[in-house]
Amino acid sequence: MSNTFSKSSQIGMVSSFEELVNTDFKGDRNALCWYRNLDGDFKEIVAQLQLKEDITVVHPKDLLALQLSENGNTARAIILNDFRLLTDFGASPTLNLLKCYERDDEFDFISTDVYSYHVDRSPIATDTFLCTYYGASSDIISNAEAHQKILIPEIREKLNHLYDGPADEFENFLSENYFDLHYEAQPNARPIALGVGHLCRLAVDHPEQQVLPCIHRAPVENEGEYRLLLIC
Repeated sequence: MSNTFSKSSQIGMVSSFEELVNTDFKGDRNALCWYRNLDGDFKEIVAQLQLKEDITVVHPKDLLALQLSENGNTARAIILNDFRLLTDFGASPTLNLLKCYERDDEFDFISTDVYSYHVDRSPIATDTFLCTYYGASSDIISNAEAHQKILIPEIREKLNHLYDGPADEFENFLSENYFDLHYEAQPNARPIALGVGHLCRLAVDHPEQQVLPCIHRAPVENEGEYRLLLIC
């Protein structure tokens, strides 16, 4: 995967939080990235946090309770500042210590978990923000490099067999079960890893959206390594 954001027409690079939230999505550009090379020891924070479930929410008070080195303090200050910036903007950030997400293995022909390429949907105007501070990072692909899974004939036929209801409500069935949010990458797709430390903003499918929503997925976690992810 390429980490070279500057070569992608899909990602707009910005140099501040103000730019990140005030730059419009346009044309093929449905992702924005505040590219940062962060100082600090985020691994030290991960090592001191306690994983209570596969996904454990870490509150600011939990961070403040840690006894950290100077480098650990630097990392903590960065996370808390990102919390403040996003909260002041009106977002509701959540910091997750992640072992893994729950897998959707109900069907062998389609999956609706976050490891599958998907878009986010909202009934109101909003964006998805995320930053991986430690561990494997999410990746995105351009909309031109993916097919909506419900439009793939073999998958659509199986979903039709699964559905038991009036024909004119089939599309509602697909939407209500989130099947329509998921995509399959084309063989020649070139995923772009969002990397570690960069705060990114992704376009969401909502009624006021002027661009196609950003197709993304969670990474398969590195063996024996937790992720530290800020998301809202």
